[in-house]
Amino acid sequence: MSTYPLAATRRRRRSVRHTLDMRVSPYAYVAPFFLLFCAFGLFPLVYTAWVSLHEWTLLSDTQEFVGLGNYSTLLADGYFWNATFNTLSIGVLSTAPQLLLAIWLAHLLNRRLRLQTLFRISLLLPNVTSVVAVVVIFSQLFGRDFGLINWMLSWFGVGNIDWAAGTATSHVALSVMIMWRWTGYNALIFLAAMQAVPRELYEAATLDGASSFRQLRSVTLPMIRPTIIFVVIVSTIGAMQIIAEPMLFAQSTGSGGGTFATGGPDRQFQTLALYVYEQAFANSTFDFGYASAASWLMFLAVVIVSGVNFLITRRAKGGIV
Repeated sequence: MSTYPLAATRRRRRSVRHTLDMRVSPYAYVAPFFLLFCAFGLFPLVYTAWVSLHEWTLLSDTQEFVGLGNYSTLLADGYFWNATFNTLSIGVLSTAPQLLLAIWLAHLLNRRLRLQTLFRISLLLPNVTSVVAVVVIFSQLFGRDFGLINWMLSWFGVGNIDWAAGTATSHVALSVMIMWRWTGYNALIFLAAMQAVPRELYEAATLDGASSFRQLRSVTLPMIRPTIIFVVIVSTIGAMQIIAEPMLFAQSTGSGGGTFATGGPDRQFQTLALYVYEQAFANSTFDFGYASAASWLMFLAVVIVSGVNFLITRRAKGGIV
């Protein structure tokens, strides 16, 4: 008789531990991420918003509250809109062809090929290569006097092009660098999604006489649409934050116009991220308030452009048949 209450107590304790384990442990597992995010993500974001409302420079001990003054000045700054245009231009030129090429490469590697693993590993090599090495090599390829690209274009009667001097040419050069680095990475993401598509769908399409391109369009693309949306959004965010390529391109080609943060002497390839860097660290005033305002407008631009791409990609499902 005396052991019954003890057994019941043990069962209740086990039940309580089980309930706590099922309800509390998931929050404990994700807690480290949210703690790190609050410390290194959320707090800097909120603090940057506070700084953007002040006249905040490293050369002054006082920070005067100016409200939305930095934002109004920024919206009237032609250099800011020039950087916005450059960012969008380079982003479109690099992202759209990159994603199409990545889908095509993934479709090819989704077949049975010899040395398939070697080809898949090779796709990732450009992404793990140092961005400094990539920009230095491509800067030589796009060199005006001795570049390989100009030498090949001379076969068709095209004269030497100063790729870093013009707006359109510099955007093309930077887009090629970005495409070379990220196409293989995105191709592997698409390939992983394609591997999950049931093979029965391809077998049925083959029996119906569908060609390889028709299978890609009617079977593969609709089945991997969530992955396409994900890659489009991530690629858009990355394209809106480009900084390393234009900065190093200006240094490698000697077209910085006195500083590598201007994106050329005429700011022909200065991106938004490079503009923020210039205001915060390259200017003699170290205007953190103005740079913080530019950062928040860049953040809003990223959200808007990503949202537009998300809506376009979702609506595009009706055109895939």
